[in-house]
Amino acid sequence: MKRFLPSFGIVLLFAALGVGAWFLQRPKPQSRTEMAVPPPSPAAELIVAGLGGFRGLAAEVIWFRADRLWDEGRYGELAQLASWLTFLEPHTAEIWSYAAWNLAYNVSVAMSTPSDRWRWVRAGVRLLLDDGLRLNPTDPQLYKALSDMLRFKLGSNSDDAASYYRARWKELVVAAQTSGDWSALRLVPETMRAVDAEYGAQDWTHPLASALYWAHLGLACARTPDAHADLREAVYQTLMMEANADPRFAPRALAEMQTAMRERPHPQLQELIKGFSNRHGLVPAQPDGDGKRK
Repeated sequence: MKRFLPSFGIVLLFAALGVGAWFLQRPKPQSRTEMAVPPPSPAAELIVAGLGGFRGLAAEVIWFRADRLWDEGRYGELAQLASWLTFLEPHTAEIWSYAAWNLAYNVSVAMSTPSDRWRWVRAGVRLLLDDGLRLNPTDPQLYKALSDMLRFKLGSNSDDAASYYRARWKELVVAAQTSGDWSALRLVPETMRAVDAEYGAQDWTHPLASALYWAHLGLACARTPDAHADLREAVYQTLMMEANADPRFAPRALAEMQTAMRERPHPQLQELIKGFSNRHGLVPAQPDGDGKRK
């Protein structure tokens, strides 16, 4: 009996991987919905449920395969494998971040038109919003990953289709404003008003406002110094970008940078504060005799 259980587990492991291979090779759906990667089938769910303690081993095998696909630039297949990893390890933040990043960055840029790119970028955002944070609502790493994606992929010009993404994002926000239903964007009006009060009135049609929203929420979940520093950085980086378009955000951006400097001093951050202050004509607050800021 002792030998049967491991053998049975191995059979289930290979069965799950076999279903995964079928899942990867079956004809892709023709629907052009925003959810670019379909979830595993009900049959696969039953098999994976039977893996029990072998789930981790299955995930390791899939990770190994994912690394090979990454090296070979086969990002479409990698996206499918990433969906399996989130299925096997739903409470591992690194896997959700990896899967969403792959969709929004690697797969999207392989597309030939802005509309096709947007479908994959939106899928990456939704993977974190609809599933990653739903299953891991207190994990600061996922808040940081979502804020970074909204800030860099949509809010900056790092992608030559970024203006198209921002236009599509604005449509989503305007639709929510019109209907009063913010559920598709997972935004809560009460929290939006709190962000406005804390950092300055936001243009919610711009993705930077949502980047700030999720970084702000993530700060409340950060339980370690490193996690807190990462989320604080996301807050001040977003405010810095907003200040480039609207100088009224510059003082608050500077205040957040100085808070970050007090929490975790760093020479590069000190230089960043100096350059930002000079660029916006601001004078950084100096500590008084008790070490507090004036």
